[in-house]
Amino acid sequence: MTVNVYFDDLNVGDAMPTWSRQTSFMEWNRYAAVNDEFVPFHMDDEAGRAAQNEQGAFGMGNLRYAYIVNALRDWIGDEAEIREVGCQYRAINQKDDVLTVQGTVSEKKVENGENVVVLETNVVNQDGLGTCPGHAILVLPSKG
Repeated sequence: MTVNVYFDDLNVGDAMPTWSRQTSFMEWNRYAAVNDEFVPFHMDDEAGRAAQNEQGAFGMGNLRYAYIVNALRDWIGDEAEIREVGCQYRAINQKDDVLTVQGTVSEKKVENGENVVVLETNVVNQDGLGTCPGHAILVLPSKG
């Protein structure tokens, strides 16, 4: 049983630990292999430019979604539940971007006997640009 954070320890405004990855063809290729997402503009610079991205190939939106889920799981541990994650893709993930998942507690409540925590999330690049705003709903254990 792994518990990394308890409902009792969080307050509105608290930030989750940040979680970062640098992305390039290696990471995109691994993700594509697992998810059968070998789309040309994610794999080939010429196809990326043809898709109106001057820098060439660009990363998958769903990879950022996966990063959010990984960051949440690493933070909350095995005994908590990720109930919901939602996000919007607002900027392109360019080659060699460093993407950092951030989250802030926006609501904390006991609902139907469950300890519910709502987070506002985003995946920010190395320039501080939010690329993937969203939210997460977690159910966390209590110390008692």
